[in-house]
Amino acid sequence: MCNRYRMTAKQQELALRFGIDPALIMPEPEPLPPPELFPKRIGWVVRKEEGRRVLDTMTWGFPPPAAARAPVTNVRNLASPFWRSALSRPDRRCLVPVTDFCEWSGEKGAKKEHWFGTIDRAIFAFAGVWRPTETGKAFAFLTCEPNPLVAPIHPKAMPVILHEEDHDKWLEAETADACALAAPFPSQMMRMS
Repeated sequence: MCNRYRMTAKQQELALRFGIDPALIMPEPEPLPPPELFPKRIGWVVRKEEGRRVLDTMTWGFPPPAAARAPVTNVRNLASPFWRSALSRPDRRCLVPVTDFCEWSGEKGAKKEHWFGTIDRAIFAFAGVWRPTETGKAFAFLTCEPNPLVAPIHPKAMPVILHEEDHDKWLEAETADACALAAPFPSQMMRMS
């Protein structure tokens, strides 16, 4: 399960990358999202508002259901009632900008980190969902079966990386069409370090 990623680009670079009108860029938020993200931290997201893309900051992790203790950061079961309302509403879907994500291998006490990214884009996007909470907006991102590059390190899941041409589909499509994008990104289009 991915619980660590990087977003090293600055606000203006993200706006340019995701087709956001520079006039819509608000002053840099306080605090700024850190370049390395863990659950419960503030991160950048791209969402639609009044028909256009906007850059926003939100806390990573949905408030947990009653039986859980930690925020829910990864969407694994798309049929779960916990996620159904966010997935069924295009206005609650978002893009999560990423420059690298981390998975771990090895036993406790001797774990090794492995960083994954895409070959053709310095900045890519996870398929995400968001919702308002009592303390502000929160986001999580979808996971799917791992591809052959990620599977030896993390055999359970990997984040859903969207192809650039699917960004609008994720943000606008009917639920079934949007959820069909939850598939492993091609290994040959990724790198590991």
